[in-house]
Amino acid sequence: MSISVLQETINANFLRINECIERSCALVGRHASEVTLIGVSKTHPVEAIKAAYKAGVRHFGENRVNEFQEKSVFLNHEPHAVWHFIGHLQSNKTLKAVQLFNMIDSVHSLDIALKIDRAVPEGDPPIPILLEVRMDMSANKTGFDIDAVHDGFEIMMNMPHLDIRGLMCIPPPFEDPDQARVFFRGLRNLRDALVRRCAIPLPTLSMGMSHDFEVAIQEGSTEVRLGTALFGKRLDNHWPQRDAKAAGE
Repeated sequence: MSISVLQETINANFLRINECIERSCALVGRHASEVTLIGVSKTHPVEAIKAAYKAGVRHFGENRVNEFQEKSVFLNHEPHAVWHFIGHLQSNKTLKAVQLFNMIDSVHSLDIALKIDRAVPEGDPPIPILLEVRMDMSANKTGFDIDAVHDGFEIMMNMPHLDIRGLMCIPPPFEDPDQARVFFRGLRNLRDALVRRCAIPLPTLSMGMSHDFEVAIQEGSTEVRLGTALFGKRLDNHWPQRDAKAAGE
């Protein structure tokens, strides 16, 4: 795909997404400015990220620390871009993640929270984080159990280098997006309970992806993570894309 076609495609996708956000917000009396679009750029090339930035996207989510480290060399001319880590953070990648990303949106355990807290240099501002909550107990996913969030929240509040902004979740990929509503509502209720108990603001609810973000917005999402809806289908599981001819395929 040529750069011009790529730009036109992402421009059109971005416009369509914004229309969906506005429509979903209007249904529940919210304003579209309350919702942040995060372009999930994992496995997509630098050219696609630059095209999305040019279209108006300012927040980007990456799942792999090493992948983003390679991309970041080519992305230092986007001064207002905000880079979110949204994948499963391994202990040995914590320091690098703190150095590379503006936010870590998928803190899945007390141990990882402590490692992030220790990785932030003294004198630097606290790093904004979200706590990933495993709302579906039957799913084999990472994240805090609901009880673990309650038990560990005050401990994390006292970690001086963490700025806890809110919660995130990934419900099962239902064919009918409306079936995810109960999980989104559950995360919102959990957030509200923590706010009441701990008397701190938790403004961010990161929930909703390409197939269910409209329902998530109706249930209070303030941050939607969209990959396919913005960039189109991923071509490969790894970045950079392999040249099939060079690989002899």
